[in-house]
Amino acid sequence: MTTRLLIGRALSALATALIPTTLTLAVLRSDASDLGLVLAAELLPMLLLLPVGGVLADRLRPERVALAADLVRCLSQLAIGLELVLGVYRVADLAVLSAVAGAAIAFGMPAVPRLVVGVAAEHERLRVNARIGVATSLSAVAAPALAGGVALAAGPGWAALLTALLYACSALTLGGVRTKLQPPAGTPGGVRTTLQHPAEVRTRRFTADLKEGWQEVRHRPWFLTSVLGHGVWHFAAGLFLTLGPLAVTKAAGEAGWVLIVQCGTAGMVAGVFTAPRLPIRRPLVVVQVSAALYLLPMAALAAGAPMPLIAAAYGVAMFGLGLLSPLWETAVAAEIPEAALGRVRSFDQLISFASRPLGLAVALPLAGVAGSTPLLLTAGALVAAANLAAVVRIPGARPPATPRHRSPAPDRPA
Repeated sequence: MTTRLLIGRALSALATALIPTTLTLAVLRSDASDLGLVLAAELLPMLLLLPVGGVLADRLRPERVALAADLVRCLSQLAIGLELVLGVYRVADLAVLSAVAGAAIAFGMPAVPRLVVGVAAEHERLRVNARIGVATSLSAVAAPALAGGVALAAGPGWAALLTALLYACSALTLGGVRTKLQPPAGTPGGVRTTLQHPAEVRTRRFTADLKEGWQEVRHRPWFLTSVLGHGVWHFAAGLFLTLGPLAVTKAAGEAGWVLIVQCGTAGMVAGVFTAPRLPIRRPLVVVQVSAALYLLPMAALAAGAPMPLIAAAYGVAMFGLGLLSPLWETAVAAEIPEAALGRVRSFDQLISFASRPLGLAVALPLAGVAGSTPLLLTAGALVAAANLAAVVRIPGARPPATPRHRSPAPDRPA
């Protein structure tokens, strides 16, 4: 089952990474001014529906949710591919189909942590999360070149059809995964009565489930402060990835920025490989310190450091991200009740996914008002402060025991 899960997630990660390049090349062949609209069409439904996806991930068997999400994305990419191959470049169609894919991502992502819990034994989860992280990292590197190569050779429509094929293979693989997890018995919150209308019951059940998930977050101050710190990290990453290319290409050309990105990718992959091999006794502390390392490239870029030094700083910061991802996934799965894991992680994913685009959007306007150097230094300091402040909460963060779940100390070995 673990092998099926890893193959399915690897295929899905590669397919997901192909989409931005494919859409970009398709829109550029029609009207470049519509690119932002098409990309936003995928992002907005994902952000709006993540809490809904978290509720469903906890109500239903996670393998079925992940399977359905991959099938929907397969159909959306198949439709895009067929339109483009037939020579139809309608931006409205691309936007609608991208929105469908974004909605499917919102329902599928919160199910993945529960899927890992349902398939892998507790002592195997760090290794499984690390391997999923490696597949995701390598996909992010390989996908632009693969999508670009197929699009240049045969057209973006064939790149979309390749994406659909990968989603179909992922769905077939995940279709054979079986977990022992069951949806919660009974009606959450005890809100149903024989006199209530079914639609009213469903609305109240959803509200009760969502509120219960938020209570799980509020009862764990270490989780909330950590997630907010990660949100600051994503915002700062948006600033760096916007201002960095502008500054570096002026001083060292496009090759300089390519080198920086490659160093970051190598660092991230190295961190993911290293995470399950280190004798880490306090994983949540390592997670927050690793996030704080993003101060290094922000400060190096602000100081106008030589390109090799910026590349080295970015490599170290991304090594920290490589450590962070599997350690965070594993530690949170150990600390959060399995029945609430989808909802809790949806809040985490919502903050992260909303913060990065915000940083990308406001980088140039803020730099125009405050200047790039003060902006980068301030953002870097906030990243370090927000994530290190969360470390202070970890030793005393022992969630109150409840009859259905007693949360272990958050600093136990993962």
